[in-house]
Amino acid sequence: MYRRSFLKWAGGKYRLLDKILALLPKSEKLLEPFVGSGSVFLNSDHEECLLSDCNADLINLYNTLKIEGYDFIDYVESYFTKENNTETKFYDLRERFNHSADSIERSAIFIYLNRHDFNGMCRYNQQGFFNVPYGRYERPYFPKNEMKHFQIKSQRAKFSCNDFTQCMLLADKDTVIYADPPYVPLSDTAHFTEYSQDGFTSEQHQDLAKRARKLAQQGVPVLLSNHDTEFTREAYAGAKMLSFPVSRQISAHAKGRGHVKEILALFEPGNTASN
Repeated sequence: MYRRSFLKWAGGKYRLLDKILALLPKSEKLLEPFVGSGSVFLNSDHEECLLSDCNADLINLYNTLKIEGYDFIDYVESYFTKENNTETKFYDLRERFNHSADSIERSAIFIYLNRHDFNGMCRYNQQGFFNVPYGRYERPYFPKNEMKHFQIKSQRAKFSCNDFTQCMLLADKDTVIYADPPYVPLSDTAHFTEYSQDGFTSEQHQDLAKRARKLAQQGVPVLLSNHDTEFTREAYAGAKMLSFPVSRQISAHAKGRGHVKEILALFEPGNTASN
């Protein structure tokens, strides 16, 4: 039975772990440039994990939980009260989060927001302020056991706030990389900057694939995940690919929900043509 993350996260890979872990080569070290909610890290068995993300609040939270441990978990639980589960209190706490310079308080409220906001979304406006609305859940779940497991597992991990180009420079011959970037658009009419809230561009997707190919040629295996599209198949040319349907809510409207195809692309040492 796989372990769940304590965070709700768009694009989380919990349901795909069977396929991901079956393809992920064995190694001493795991490197993830887009750690997100950490589902792969939580369910893998590596001596060392180098985990990165461009979301500074996420990385600050992981480092806080790693260092502060159970005292921090108890502190977070104090926010999960009936009195705090109101629209007024939610927006008060969201405002406090957006202006807090206290890393521990900010981390605690980040978890509160994740469990009380709409669909567990994580979104910021152009000013860098968290702006997801209230979710109106009757009894938001406090993930105490999931946080405890993460805290134990995190003792083997190093968390850093970097982009994928910096993170991938840390790889050596004892490393395997799992990279789960923001999804590419499903259609040619969708724009990358509109689809991805952090503006991950087509050029960045192509750069990621080129770096994966180069690392594989240097002896470092790289596994990528994404939507199965003409764009990704062209970008991942030379890799071993596995395509499969997944059920996903890709729209707030019923017509936009259904099955889409995902792809796992493994760039293996000695089996990856240059491109």
